[in-house]
Amino acid sequence: MRKLSAEKVAYNIRTRMADDLADARVGGAGLCVMQEGKVVFKEYFGKVSANGPEIGSVENGDKLMFRLASMTKPVTTVASLIQVSRGLLDLDTPICKWLPDFAEMDIGRVTEDKKVERIGKAQRQLTLRMLLNHTNGLGSAEVGDLEFARLATADRVSLKAVTDFLSGTALAFEPTTAQAYSGTAAFDVAARLVELTSGMPFAQFIRLNIFDPCGMPDATFAPNDEQWGRFISMHFRKDGQNVDVPKTPGCVFENFPVTWCSGGAGLAATLPDYVRFAEMLCRGGVTESGERILPAELVKAMGTPTVPESVMPGAQKWGLGVRVIDRDDYKMPLHCFGWSGAYGSHYWVDPDNQITAVYMKNCAYDGGAGCRTGENFETDVYNGWED
Repeated sequence: MRKLSAEKVAYNIRTRMADDLADARVGGAGLCVMQEGKVVFKEYFGKVSANGPEIGSVENGDKLMFRLASMTKPVTTVASLIQVSRGLLDLDTPICKWLPDFAEMDIGRVTEDKKVERIGKAQRQLTLRMLLNHTNGLGSAEVGDLEFARLATADRVSLKAVTDFLSGTALAFEPTTAQAYSGTAAFDVAARLVELTSGMPFAQFIRLNIFDPCGMPDATFAPNDEQWGRFISMHFRKDGQNVDVPKTPGCVFENFPVTWCSGGAGLAATLPDYVRFAEMLCRGGVTESGERILPAELVKAMGTPTVPESVMPGAQKWGLGVRVIDRDDYKMPLHCFGWSGAYGSHYWVDPDNQITAVYMKNCAYDGGAGCRTGENFETDVYNGWED
């Protein structure tokens, strides 16, 4: 195991953040790096809003609420794997066992006039593994975008309503023959499977089985009034200046109502909340207090590549709900796993070196996988090894 130098990591991150803040590439952010359960670096930078106060102290920053967007997906993955560990779900059993309407799915293609044409039946039935590793074709690519656009207001009220709608949509490809990112659909179905097999709402399940044991009091799909008052603003860079972007009132992600507990994108949380979640994964499924959330073998499965090179070439592969570093010639160590959010949040776990790193920001123009700040964060941490 290699050790990080706290001094080097701090210098790298502070230098980068000074440049990003001066150029208005970042409005406000919080970053935390842990190794072997101890803080290597943790600071907040910038402002709560474009015309608001500086975040200032760690104490102030720890209260800030961030929209997680797709960093919700790893939480949904853990919830699904908890049910696998209990024998209530299975990674490779067709999901039609619990959701019969998914027994027969059509394959679609996009016509010249931008409509979805159904060209035949899928030969493989969807499984939880396919949902979690983006080889499902559900809500993916242009076919998925066009199908999702048909989602009516009446279909947006709950996981059940959304899942019922999705069962009638076309897949973008034959499952497992390709991989394409499923923005929310596949993980909404996974969340619905958790509801059906647990007999409780998804939000209640993750509160009882993940958030409370990990010590994540602010993580939520439906913020209360006090929590809404602690949200960092959505940042945008215009003419070299910070500006705020209004968000749909009462919605954590885009215009999704909070009654739709989207397993793909609906959570909000503080930086300390998500650090505790990521640290649980780094400890192989055990919380700081010693409570086991997930068997170690399922945490390992989560961080193990599940998509072959022929389908997903390169150093980054899908594990279960996370990207996994699959080559030792990448800028990050082999076996690192994690994911990002559309608004710029980013995290990973490095099990070999016992490192957890979390970057929180909410930005309307530089977010998602491969965003500049997330990639720079990776570089700054791994340029911080001890000599």
